[in-house]
Amino acid sequence: MQRPVVILLSTYEGAPFLREQLASLIAQTHTDWMLYWRDDGSRDGSAAIMAEFSRTAGAGRCRAVEGGRHLGITASFLTLLRAAPPGHVVAFADQDDVWLPDKLARGLAGLGAPASARPALYCARQVLTDGNLHSIGLSPAIRRLPSFPASLTQNLATGCTVLLNPAAAALVAGSRLPDNTLHDWWSYLLVGAADGALVVDPIAVVLYRQHHRNAVGAPHSTLRRGLMALRRGPDSFMRLFRQHVAALLAQPAPLSPQARADLAIIAAALDSDRLARLRALLRLHALARRTWPETMLFRLWFLIG
Repeated sequence: MQRPVVILLSTYEGAPFLREQLASLIAQTHTDWMLYWRDDGSRDGSAAIMAEFSRTAGAGRCRAVEGGRHLGITASFLTLLRAAPPGHVVAFADQDDVWLPDKLARGLAGLGAPASARPALYCARQVLTDGNLHSIGLSPAIRRLPSFPASLTQNLATGCTVLLNPAAAALVAGSRLPDNTLHDWWSYLLVGAADGALVVDPIAVVLYRQHHRNAVGAPHSTLRRGLMALRRGPDSFMRLFRQHVAALLAQPAPLSPQARADLAIIAAALDSDRLARLRALLRLHALARRTWPETMLFRLWFLIG
């Protein structure tokens, strides 16, 4: 049975890659989709490429959402999400990737029952490629997507693979995001904190380009991720960590009682001394990253940051 999906695509200076991504949408085995797109102030012809695609993709298939003003990636995607019609599954799409043909079909299967009132987020593995789509490896395998509060420590839901069921889409669209977060990490955080379902697909569904213009990118080894984290240092990470905690505490209604309790412990520890933070870490064993070296680094930063 076909289920309508709203694909959300924010473009910014993406002309070199857009046509390949748009062609991969047309090639989806699941054909019941609409594209909501917004250009975030490009000057390279991205908006013209999108307008051309809208004319050729079929009547009513594409909708342009107010654009032109540069909002940044998170605000642009949130604008698209809030414009999407309620009651639909939504899928985030990056301008420079290529979707494999069964991406939407696998995502819908992973989300399960269409009418579920429980928020659900699906994400998947990616084939990492260079700028010319030559494979350079797979993203790390994740057997299970850690829920809250582990999701405070790192984002494992790569946005270009994410689908949200209608309940999750409404939850994220109605929330207030903190400064400097990303739409995919916030979605992962909020759905998990609301006791939603978190589904990870072990099969890669996207060719994920790694190039110098990536907004985020995906280092494909633990060592490289660790070195990048060490170079960045604790300040920017702990600043965002605090913002995530504060933003969730400021809108507690959809959160589970356990998430509220965990947030209270974390917030109290952050406002206290290192001994209190150590006690919080000993109490919240789930406040950990994917591998033990990454967890040790996070715990160090939590103690000193």
